[in-house]
Amino acid sequence: MDFSKLYRPSALNSYQFIALTGLIMSVAAHLILHYFVHRMPEGFNWLYLCWAGLYIVGSLLNLFGKPDEGHHHHH
Repeated sequence: MDFSKLYRPSALNSYQFIALTGLIMSVAAHLILHYFVHRMPEGFNWLYLCWAGLYIVGSLLNLFGKPDEGHHHHH
């Protein structure tokens, strides 16, 4: 099992990439809302759970999915 698929940027799949991008953007929004707007929308922290869930699903697909899943190559 190649655990580098969990952290190496070139080995991430779409779900993992979207989750990490969403996490970074949510942290940035959180900091802006906290330090400049001084208000936090109710339920904002649930975003982090959603991004974590998406990353976990993507990681499971990346680790245990078939490498050529969805591709039909004829040699």
